[in-house]
Amino acid sequence: MFKYRQILGKIEPFVQAKEAILITGMRRTGKTTLLQYYLERCPGSNKLYLDLENVLNRRYFDEANYERIKHTFEFLGLDFSLPAYVFLDEIQFAPQLPSIVKYFIDHYQVKFFLTGSSSFYLKNLFSESLAGRKVVFELFPLTFQEFLHFKELPFHLPPNVTEITEAMHETIDPYYDEYLKYGGFPGVVLKSKIEEKEKALEDIFTSYFQLEVLQLGDFRRNETIRDMILLLLEQTGSKLDTQKMCRDLGISRPTLYQYLSFLEGTYFIKTIRPYSKGRSVEIRKTPKVYLCDVGLVNRFARLDTGRLFEQSVFQNLRVKGELHYFQKKSGIEIDFILNKEKAFEVKLSVQGSDVSRLERLSHEIGLREYEVVCKTFTPLKEHVTYGYCL
Repeated sequence: MFKYRQILGKIEPFVQAKEAILITGMRRTGKTTLLQYYLERCPGSNKLYLDLENVLNRRYFDEANYERIKHTFEFLGLDFSLPAYVFLDEIQFAPQLPSIVKYFIDHYQVKFFLTGSSSFYLKNLFSESLAGRKVVFELFPLTFQEFLHFKELPFHLPPNVTEITEAMHETIDPYYDEYLKYGGFPGVVLKSKIEEKEKALEDIFTSYFQLEVLQLGDFRRNETIRDMILLLLEQTGSKLDTQKMCRDLGISRPTLYQYLSFLEGTYFIKTIRPYSKGRSVEIRKTPKVYLCDVGLVNRFARLDTGRLFEQSVFQNLRVKGELHYFQKKSGIEIDFILNKEKAFEVKLSVQGSDVSRLERLSHEIGLREYEVVCKTFTPLKEHVTYGYCL
């Protein structure tokens, strides 16, 4: 049974448009499920689905003459005299695809639905040849609201956080604990046994390493990037000490940045930079690193509940826009600034002094909106929210 994802509301306005729809994101986040959802919804039967992880399917696109590819599509049942829909899964395995997609959009008005798990490659491949002919959407592990929907929990939180009672909080908090332990990968959420969830997380990690790092990355020192991944898991929510990482891993700074770029481009990590009104200053300062999913962090790193909670808040905010953090020279900081408009400080439990401190810091850098995100119930009502309300 198909489970609703929030990204559908963003994709829907482009379903009837001529541009190709490209859905990218970490492996096992549900891209193929979305592709099949639109495959079933497209009218008529004049449509074609190909999974490009299958080597045989990739061979259909090896022709230099694109009219021969058209003949192949016709052999597979596509009729170009009618509106035609082509669904291609995991397109990063076929680097020649962008110019082929462009050809069929321009000459035959084919509507393409595409998925790929590596923006590291897709952005380079698609930037020129499909300029103006694609719309890109990023799919991430489930937010907590999606998590509740997948588990078919009929909670309807009041629109105003101040109306949440302690009884409501005690009802929903155990599910947030589950979210912190096992994360938001759909296949993990839908499993009922702890052993199955843990095994699924291990499979996700192994699949990522084998199919993205080893197969697509083509690095000379695979054991080094493996060790780097394990280091980053332990450093979730921390500022990157690139000098120490280079020393610990025995690699140069350019190599370290190459690895970081790959891990971010394949959605395993996300770096966020300090808040600054001057972009040049922003680029120079040290980024903080977060992982794709709190379940993977909890499974493969030894982090306390506070840092896991911060990772979960990151996951629920990143789908809303651009994130930064802010830190003064004294060390006082704001955990997240969303779209350079609203500040969020993450606390397991909140005191009035935490709200006052965040208010002062926010006003100091010109932000009027601010909230402390806490996990435990609080009688405080102003400028306070909960992880499950994001």
